[in-house]
Amino acid sequence: MTRRLYSLLLLGLLPLALARLWWKGRGNPDYRRRWGERLGFVPVLPERQRLWLHAVSVGETIAAAPLLRAWQAAHPDWALLVTTTTPTGSAQVRRLFGDSVEHCYLPFDLPWLVAMFLRRSRPSLAIVMETEIWPNLYACAQRRGLPLIMANARLSDQSFKAYRRLRWLVAPTLQRVALIAARGREDAERFVALGAAAGQVEALGNLKFDLERSPQVLAAGQAWRDWLGSGRPVWIAASTHPGEEEQVLAAHRLLLEQQPQALLVLAPRHPERAESVLATVQAAGLQPLRRSELSPALQLPAPGLPAPGTGAVLVVDTLGELMAFYAASDIAYVGGSLVANGGHNPLEPLVLDLPLISGPQVFNFREVYAELLALGAVTLVDSADALGRAVAAAFKQGVPSPAANPAVASWMRQNQGSTARLIERAQLLAGLSA
Repeated sequence: MTRRLYSLLLLGLLPLALARLWWKGRGNPDYRRRWGERLGFVPVLPERQRLWLHAVSVGETIAAAPLLRAWQAAHPDWALLVTTTTPTGSAQVRRLFGDSVEHCYLPFDLPWLVAMFLRRSRPSLAIVMETEIWPNLYACAQRRGLPLIMANARLSDQSFKAYRRLRWLVAPTLQRVALIAARGREDAERFVALGAAAGQVEALGNLKFDLERSPQVLAAGQAWRDWLGSGRPVWIAASTHPGEEEQVLAAHRLLLEQQPQALLVLAPRHPERAESVLATVQAAGLQPLRRSELSPALQLPAPGLPAPGTGAVLVVDTLGELMAFYAASDIAYVGGSLVANGGHNPLEPLVLDLPLISGPQVFNFREVYAELLALGAVTLVDSADALGRAVAAAFKQGVPSPAANPAVASWMRQNQGSTARLIERAQLLAGLSA
């Protein structure tokens, strides 16, 4: 009965959800395409063994990449289907995997839509990244005998409080999951508190520690750095949000007083916000450069382009290049942390040995940041002035890379291996041998 009420409410909200997609299509026309998939009309896939993985958007797709590649290597006879919710997630899937995986959008969580999706896509095993709790999808999967894993499962303070108020709906949903592979012990305990059986939950570690440091990323980063100027100070503000760019730009203006040749690489979390971010850069009295205008087809910088001028800010309005721009930078500020967004993944710049700066709002990665603080591997700031001073001090005094700290390297090694552990559990659920 509770799930029926949930479905009726969701059905009433469906027109608003479609209107929201249309509205978001102003900035990214891809939101107005492939609506049939969001209503369950996904392509009918050939009947074969198939792993289906759901990753909401870009961050989840990147985190899932080592897992998907490991499964491809271990079971080349299996097909791979990846679903996302956002067009940027879809583009990231294609960028990382090309045609080696199938892709479609996940439909809205109405029983007849998800039933049609599962009937057409024919998965043999399902993995849902992080905190995606969909009552009708999980119920349909259970009815079909489809083993479902929640991978890298996490519950922030805010999410836990919200789901606890809906325990009447969340508890029976979680009990339909074959395995909840939690990031850590605290997350595991919270899932049990929400109604999952203790035997369903394992703390297998954080998949994001298994992030790949690929030669392609390093090469792209070096190409960008050669073009930007190897001798100039370059820092990146990554995955920023509205209300945060203004603070970053104020910090950059402070830096320019001491380092007039310094360059800021500004990479908003959502590239479709590029127009407003460019306007914000101009309003700050700085010179905006748009990444998408520098070279065609998202290629590396074309030869012969002039280096950015004094006071320039390179706005990254493309998808899939963040790691390359991390690799091209000297210092990284990880965004979503000077606003109440909860922060983004600090392990991405860490794996590239960048000194880290962050705001205080990091509840999405609380345990990771606690360790980084204990190791002296991150600087926390609480204002634009503090950010500007921290970046200026880092360039003036020189901040050692995390690689220079043996304790950081040891901590990273100790936390790796969750991909292999998850693959092992998934194989058992699928009836496969290691």
